[in-house]
Amino acid sequence: MPNQIAPMAQWVYQNIVQDSPVAIIYADDAGVVRLWNRGAEEIFGWRQDEALGQSMDFIIPEKYRSRHWEGYFQTMKTGVTKYGRTLLAVPAMTKDGTKISIEFNVLLLRSPAVGIAAFLMDVTARRQKDIELRKRLARLEPKT
Repeated sequence: MPNQIAPMAQWVYQNIVQDSPVAIIYADDAGVVRLWNRGAEEIFGWRQDEALGQSMDFIIPEKYRSRHWEGYFQTMKTGVTKYGRTLLAVPAMTKDGTKISIEFNVLLLRSPAVGIAAFLMDVTARRQKDIELRKRLARLEPKT
């Protein structure tokens, strides 16, 4: 019976990862993209064949790259990240250069593959509404 369950479980896992509307990206210890699902294609506009084998720089705005890589390689070195349970909100870029806001968690993988899997959502619309709401509130507050 276990042999019948294992192929089904493998199929379920594979389809959940590939078809998830949440972007799921896995990068190895050097920061090279090794997994790029349909959610990532939809959010960022890059096809899987364009993303695989590339550094993640193509989705990280240039001004944030050094900070990103510093944190990434520190996590690889120490095996510690605070973003496993805590959402990280950062700007990102799509294929056409549009700046978007994303939130994500990560999962540090150690063996047999070493790297980081990230689970990302585009929160640009929500972030824009929050900014507009704060502006309206600021206009309504009495000036002191």
